[in-house]
This record gives sequence, structure tokens and C-alpha cells, in this order.
Amino acid sequence: MPTPDAITVAVNGQPLQVARGTTAAAAFALASAPCRLSTTGDPRSGVCGMGICFECRAIVDGVRHVRTCQLPCYDGMKLETQQ
Repeated sequence: MPTPDAITVAVNGQPLQVARGTTAAAAFALASAPCRLSTTGDPRSGVCGMGICFECRAIVDGVRHVRTCQLPCYDGMKLETQQ
């Protein structure tokens, strides 16, 4: 049963309940999914948490190269690992 402070996002097509205020990068981590894959196929995720390193780039609602470390999740958000 969802709690009042929980919202549902989709990470690579799989629904995930997160607390309101959770960043998109944290949602990837909770789903054990990388934010993106490097050009050599290595999984990459947020490093700095400040939007400076660009490691947290992912596809958010179909938009590529979105920095996810400072982006709060909202109900129905679609997150995809960027390749």
C-alpha cells in the first residue's frame, strides 16, 4: 500500500515507489540501475551531486542528457538509462 509521501516513477520501464523529494539519480540507485552507459559500455552514475560532473545524465520523459542529481522525482516520471 502506498504511503502519502510516496510517489511512483518508472526506471527503465519498471515501477518504483520513492519518497517525495527523492532525486532522479537516487531513484536510479534505488533501482540498481546506472544513469548512463559510457561510450565503452561501462555503467555510470552521479558522482558530485551538484550537477557539475555530468555523470548523472539520463533520459527523463524522453529528453536525453538531463542531469538527474538535482532533479526531484514527480509522480509518473519516466527515467531511462542513457546509452
